[in-house]
Amino acid sequence: MIVKFYDNVSDELLKFAVIFTVHNGKYVFCKHKNRTTLEIPGGHRENGEDILTAAKRELYEETGAVDYRIRHVCVYSVTNRSLETFGMLYFADVKAFETELHSEIEKIVITDTLPESWNVTVSDDTVKAEDAEMSEASAEEKSEIPDENTSEDGGSDSDNK
Repeated sequence: MIVKFYDNVSDELLKFAVIFTVHNGKYVFCKHKNRTTLEIPGGHRENGEDILTAAKRELYEETGAVDYRIRHVCVYSVTNRSLETFGMLYFADVKAFETELHSEIEKIVITDTLPESWNVTVSDDTVKAEDAEMSEASAEEKSEIPDENTSEDGGSDSDNK
C-alpha cells in the first residue's frame, strides 16, 4: 500500500474525505460498532455531494460534532492492489458535540496521545497507520499545508455552528 500527497486533482477523482480531528487540544477517534480498532473520522462522498459537504457530514455522523472549524489540508491517494483512490484530508477543531451518536459509531475516544493502533478507512479498505508506505510525490504533485486562514476555496476557515 502506497500513500501519496497532491496539491490538487480533478474533483471527480475525490471519492472520500478524512478528517483529522481535535477537541480541546486532544485527538478525536471513533470506534465503529463492527470493528475493533479506533479510526479517524471520514468516509465516502455521496452522489452529487461536494467534498467539503461530505467531510462535514462524516464528521457529524461519526463524532456528533456540531460546533467546529474545518479546513482543507491536502489531497492524497492510497494505492492498493494497483488501484489508486483519491481523497481529501481535512483538519477539524471541534468545540462541541451532540450528547448521542446516531450512526454506526459505537463511541468516540478523546485522548492526549495517539493510540498504538489506529486506522483510516478509505475506499473499501482499512489502512492501518503503521502499514502505509508514504511516498513523496513529484515536485508538481507535492502538497504544502495551507496557512491557518485558508480553506479549500481560498477564503477563511469553514465554521459550522
